[in-house]
Amino acid sequence: MNQNRVFLLVIWLALAFALWSTWQNDYNKAEPAAAAVAAGTAGKTATTADTSVPAIPADGGREDVPSSDNLPGAPAPTADSQPVATATASASARGISVTTDLLHVELSANGGSVRRVELLCYPQTTEAGSPPVEILDDRGEHLFIAQSGLINSAGNAPSHQASFTTDSDSYALAAGSDTLEVPFTFHGADGLVVRKTYVFERGSYQIRVRDDITNGTSTNWQGNAYRQLQRIPPPKPAGGWMTSPAAFSYTGGAWYSPEDKFNKLDYGEFASEPAKNDISGGWVALVQHYFLAAWIPDAKGGNQFSSSAQKNGRYMMRAIGPRLAAAPGETVSSEASLYVGPKLQDQLDQVAPGMELTVDYGIFTVISQPLFWLLSLLHDLLGNWGWAIIGVVVLLKLAFYWLSAKQFESMAKMRRVQPRLQALKERYGDDRQKLNQAMMELYKKEKINPASGCLPILVQIPVFIALYWVLVESVELRHAPWIGWIQDLTAKDPYFVLPALYIIIMFVTQRISPTPGMDPMQRRMMQAMPIMFGFLFAFFPAGLVLYWVTNGALSLLQQYINMKRHGGFDDAKHKT
Repeated sequence: MNQNRVFLLVIWLALAFALWSTWQNDYNKAEPAAAAVAAGTAGKTATTADTSVPAIPADGGREDVPSSDNLPGAPAPTADSQPVATATASASARGISVTTDLLHVELSANGGSVRRVELLCYPQTTEAGSPPVEILDDRGEHLFIAQSGLINSAGNAPSHQASFTTDSDSYALAAGSDTLEVPFTFHGADGLVVRKTYVFERGSYQIRVRDDITNGTSTNWQGNAYRQLQRIPPPKPAGGWMTSPAAFSYTGGAWYSPEDKFNKLDYGEFASEPAKNDISGGWVALVQHYFLAAWIPDAKGGNQFSSSAQKNGRYMMRAIGPRLAAAPGETVSSEASLYVGPKLQDQLDQVAPGMELTVDYGIFTVISQPLFWLLSLLHDLLGNWGWAIIGVVVLLKLAFYWLSAKQFESMAKMRRVQPRLQALKERYGDDRQKLNQAMMELYKKEKINPASGCLPILVQIPVFIALYWVLVESVELRHAPWIGWIQDLTAKDPYFVLPALYIIIMFVTQRISPTPGMDPMQRRMMQAMPIMFGFLFAFFPAGLVLYWVTNGALSLLQQYINMKRHGGFDDAKHKT
């Protein structure tokens, strides 16, 4: 099997896997997308053909408030327990602006909810002046919000809909300061006081949230703190799986517990297979390509994790903490952290155990993670992700050089015995049993292993696909430039230079490859391969095409060396 066939097999296996992943995502997204549109268009007249998802107030409705039944550590409600309505603000409650070195956050006076987060270091595009990426957003089809509150069976606990006050409408991390605190206060009619404090830190996407509950009533108070994320599934990215890797990147719910480790839940499974776990520690998250938002409750005591599909088209991940109890005049506290930011692999494992697994390499994680480590190491040495990709390919080719050399040596032996194999076919005709027996005797005599030529392919295929996922899933490479015309390794080559280079490299490789005994139809198919691959790579992200161009160039050099060593050029001159 020559080098062209190796590339063909690798490419088509990768494409088959990508197509399968695309189909899985499209299948799973169909149900939630339909639910969101149905919820959004409910109540419209039949004459209005409106398929857009309407804006849903971030704080409106009661469906997203946890039920007081079966709260962790709470006694069952008695028949005479009557909910006491807490003061609520309108859905248009004023926003409180918070700015740090990494984040611009808008908090709501309703419950101190986080209704908008911009990542200041991550522009939406590579164009100058591009606005920053918004992870959380309380508007329309992009709705994605983080909420927290208190709940109890008596009804005198402020949920995320309760009206809070704060001293200012704008906060900013001062120069020279490492932390910024933003306090919210709730005053209940019965004397309960809740102070919710957001703590922002310089250089961090993690926001600490502390609830201090002071029981100013004349009776014992108890309740539970809850934190939740809810969103409408994001619209499918424009373009297909070739031009937009985000089209088949995992988007959905995730959670981690010390007992069950890392788990995922597609939006299509929220209704049919809702998650519900009682654990100590862990976290809940909603993830998307490159970014995530996650609540990390205090590991002390038990937490109840759950997921749900809302009637209004939203999907929710929730964590309810252990029971809190305060005697009259006593203060109790509950703490958690909210992470809203990029899936930076060198930081996520420090945020919470298992969070680095949200960088979803799928079944190739065991290979992809070491490859990313190697890519990052080369980036630190070379200072550029493009050169790091080239460096990884060089190291991989060196690592597999002996396998490829064995493959070419086996091919050279097979070419030498080709006339004798043809004579055996003529001698035994249609007697397959005797022909196979004679061929095995010939292989044994000449010390040829016919399967050895396939070994390098079988070893390299999972490595190639794993590296593909590294390039697709790593936010570190997002908008990363290389040289000259390549200013974004995650976008296609704007001038198709890399695809053209690959066509030339593949054509030269094909011309010097010996193909004894190849039938005319197969030869014509091989001749069409460079153009076919060039067209395919024209739509691939430039980083992936750079990988294949480098791999093809090194394979061509390796083949030239091996052919000089084993006399393959004589066979190449006499292609039949």
